[in-house]
Parts: sequence; structure tokens; C-alpha cells
Amino acid sequence: MKYIRNFCIIAHIDHGKSTLADRLLDFTGSVTEREQQDQLLDNMDLERERGITIKSHAIQMEYTHEGQDYILNLIDTPGHVDFSYEVSRSIAACEGALLVVDAAQSIQAQTISNLYLALENDLEIIPVLNKVDLPSANPEEVTDDIVNLLGCKPEEVIPASAKTGTGIGEILTAIIDRIPAPKGDPDQSLQALIFDSVYNPFRGVETYFRVINGSISKGQHIKFMATGKTYFADEVGTLKLKQVPKKTIYTGDVGYLITGIKEAKEVKVGDTITDAKNPTTNMVEGFEDVKPMVFAGIYPVDTDDYEELRTSMEKLQLNDASLVFQPESSAALGFGFRCGFLGMLHLEIIQERLEREFDMTVITTVPNVSYHAYTNAAPDECILVNNPSDMPDPSKLNRMEEPYIKASIITKSDYVGPVMSLCIEKRGQITNQTYLTTERVELNFDMPLAEIVFDFYDRLKTVSRGYASFDYSPIGMRESKLVKVDVLLNGNVVDALSALLHQDNAYEIGKKMCEKLRKLIPRQQFDIPIQAAIGAKIISRETVKALRKDVTAKCYGGDISRKRKLLEKQKKGKKRMRQVGNVEIPQEAFMAVLKLNE
Repeated sequence: MKYIRNFCIIAHIDHGKSTLADRLLDFTGSVTEREQQDQLLDNMDLERERGITIKSHAIQMEYTHEGQDYILNLIDTPGHVDFSYEVSRSIAACEGALLVVDAAQSIQAQTISNLYLALENDLEIIPVLNKVDLPSANPEEVTDDIVNLLGCKPEEVIPASAKTGTGIGEILTAIIDRIPAPKGDPDQSLQALIFDSVYNPFRGVETYFRVINGSISKGQHIKFMATGKTYFADEVGTLKLKQVPKKTIYTGDVGYLITGIKEAKEVKVGDTITDAKNPTTNMVEGFEDVKPMVFAGIYPVDTDDYEELRTSMEKLQLNDASLVFQPESSAALGFGFRCGFLGMLHLEIIQERLEREFDMTVITTVPNVSYHAYTNAAPDECILVNNPSDMPDPSKLNRMEEPYIKASIITKSDYVGPVMSLCIEKRGQITNQTYLTTERVELNFDMPLAEIVFDFYDRLKTVSRGYASFDYSPIGMRESKLVKVDVLLNGNVVDALSALLHQDNAYEIGKKMCEKLRKLIPRQQFDIPIQAAIGAKIISRETVKALRKDVTAKCYGGDISRKRKLLEKQKKGKKRMRQVGNVEIPQEAFMAVLKLNE
């Protein structure tokens, strides 16, 4: 056990985490030249294109240091804020972390939030200053920032470049010297933490775990504590680039387990594996069910593809257990699904994967968050509102609560004004402002989650010219004055465009929605009124003017009453047409609501 080191790499997006992992694998000889490629641990096309890690990965390296063989387990973590629960479980499976900071960009918001997660778990932090070979790098200045943040000595910060391979040897030596060996009791009953799972179409779900006490062997009868289900360990082994089956995995080591589970929902990240005959009494702390934060409707463009979409969603769910969905129908869009996502990036990725992997073109409705409603009849009974149509009748409503988040924004001091006015416009309340250096400021806000779901991140990047970095964590529900805004086309409610909004913003957003739709809805032979309404009260109206046929063209003189007679006849026809006319809504109209400020 004393020759095992378990560590993870934490960094902000684009600070060179995946590239550093590639160099460590090359240096320890874990990959042959033939297997080498960039972003080796990111095995989804989408991850490579966007340069982000969506799914965390784990890999084992063997390294000889001063004549002694060591086993190094790298547990990679996703970088984006949507996947922070997965990051927290990966961190809980380690004893140390490499804190990677870009020498050109310095410390960003996610670096700090992931660092706090690591410090809460008492991890040994090894600061690494990456990209020192860049012409724009400021190694001395950024080293000072790291020293101020961690309270370490400047010589403990390792300068490196994952691209050129500088400093990789020093990093490996630091991992062995500074990170403690795993602690645990090999004689106790089995206790192992699940930090990830992957779906294999031939063998079912592969569970990745870290043994904390005891050991796990092939053929053992095991139990998952959160679900209470028992299985047989068909195969256990360690994770090299390819899986290496072993008879037993001992305390402190990281491995994979195959039990033939077909349902991804049965394997929960953060759950504890124990022996079925002699179970441990305590679970590993920190387990929670992953809760979706953002909800949106996903509908097939052609209603005949509904069953095909269901199959595609089920297959996606095997790979991504944090996606939840249930069937719903809409008068405007037909049959589809109400889906829950961890955040906006998660929503984008699912939409893109549906298009790429399953050839499904889908319409996504306006994303919203889940609210709590309380009625006068039962003021203590909470009704979950995931969809605006679930909202109780306003006359019976006692109060509504919406989820709030604690947002942390790090930006240059020149942009504090615009960033603050953006957050206040989004109903944020400033709670703290700290100058990290003379140039860089950290701002903390309490904000409603619903306000950051739409275009907040894009606008933050715009007002700060790309310099601001953003991170958030949920802080619970707070009471709020919310109203349901409906959009009516030709007098009919379009349920797919309804939204739950704060009372103060409802008029402005309703007006913008109507203006946007007027430009997008094609003209018909009759006038189409577009209205935004709260209950029975119309708050905004726009009209798409009719295409007019000149019925008086054949009159070349004569009495005016002949023209009037033809115009009256046309007017009646238009009125009748409007009663039976059907207005088609183009797909851009559903997407345009997300980009109201453009």
C-alpha cells in the first residue's frame, strides 16, 4: 500500500489538464508510440472538438523512482461547473491533487472552487505552473498569485509546460514525495467508493471504484449500499489504457468492476460497495442523488419520430445517468419529453449527441428551472413545478419559491462596473468583493438560478471582453414573486413558449418576445395578432400584417361603390380565414426566445 499514490488534476477550463495527463502517460511509458494521440483520456469526439472533458476518466501508471516501483492512479475530473458533483467524488477518491494554473491567464473562478473542494477533503496540493513556454506567460506574477492563494513557498510551485514536456519529471517526483500513501485497514470488511461508471454495450455497466478498506475479489458477492442491491463480481481489474483483469484489488488501489448490470441508474456515483455477507456499517460520506437543475422540453421535428427519439434518449441515458426525462405533450409541438439537465452545457451536449450519434434533429423549448409552489388549501405542501403548465391557478396560489445560487466571478478590476450592473439586472445581490491582486477582483453574488440559465454567461463574457470567469453553487430555495407569461398566436396559447418569470421582468420580456416573434413568423393572407399575457391580462401585442391581394385591380373607373363592394367581400373572407386559419411556428422562433437581448 505504501507504494500507491492516488491523485487528480484540478484546473479551470483550457489550462492544459488533458495535455498534462498525456505527458504523464508518455513519461511513465504507460502508452506505446502507436497509441499516442492528443487528449488521450478524452474519448468522445465532442470532447476533442470543444477541448473540454465531459466524462471523467481514470488510468493507472507504473513509475520507478530511486529504484523502487510505484503505482500512480490518475483520476481525471471533468472541468465544467455543471459536473461539480462528479468532481467532488473523484476528489474524495484521492489523497493529493495537482493544481494546474495557466501562466498566461492566472487563477480563474473554477480553479478556486475546485481547490476548496480539494481542501475540504484534506488533499495534499501540488501547485503546477503550466504553459511557461508561451510568449505571453507571466511566471513570476502568477507564482505570487498561487503563493497568496495557497500560502505555500514559491519554490514549491513547479514550472512546467505540458506541450513541450518541461518539468514532468519534477511533477512525478513531487507526487511520490509529497502525496501521502493511502490509509486504510486491509483486514476490515470491504468498503469502496464508486466515483464513475461507463456503459459497455457488450458487458453492461463498468463501475470505477477506489477501495478504502478491505479488498474486492473476482466472484465475490457484493452489495451497493445506496440501492441495497446485491451482485456477483464477474470481473475486477485495474485501469491501464486497456483494462487489465486481476484476481483481487486491495486497500488503497483503484479499479473497475463488471457485474453485468444493464441499467445505468443502478450504479450511482458516490455510492459505497461492500461485501454482501459481511457488510460494513458506515457508508463513505458525501453521497447524494444527482439533481437536475435545468429543465427543457425536447421534441422531434417530425412527430412520427417520437418512438425513435425515445430509444435514442434511453441509449444516451445508459452513458449519462444524470439525464432524466419523462414523456409530455404540447398542443404546438405534439409528443416529446420533459428532460432534466445538470446545466446549460449539459443540455447543449445532449442535443449535439442526439444529432451526431442518432441522427435526431430535435426542437428544444425554453429551458427553465424547477420551482416550489404552495397553495392556500395546503400551505405546507410543496408542489414541484418543472414546467410552466404545472403551475397552480394564481387565485389558489399562496407563494412560490425559486432556487438560488451563490455565484463567484473573477474579473479584471477595469470591468467591475459592467459586471456588477449585469448581475444586478439579473436580480443578483452582492455579498462580497475581494481584491485578489491590484488587477483581479473576486465578486460574490446571491442570484436566482433562473436568471443565469439563458444568456448570462455569454453576456458576462461580452461585458468583460472575455476576462471574467464564473462559477456557482446552489444555496437553496427562496420566496419570489413569479408569474406565468403565456404567448398567444391568433388568440391561441402556444404552450411551448410559456415561461415563469419574475413579476418585475415580465412586462419587458413579454414585449421582447412579441417583437422577436413578429420578425420570425411568416406572413399569411390574414392579420396575425401576437400577444403576451399574464392570466387574462394582455401585457404586450404585435401584429404580423396580412399579405394583401389587390381585388380592385379589375375596376378601371365607374362608381366608388363597386370598389367598396369588392373590398367588403374581401374583408369578410379574411375574417373567416382568420377563424379557421392555422399559424405554423418555425423552429427558429423557439430558439429565438433564448437570445432576447441580441
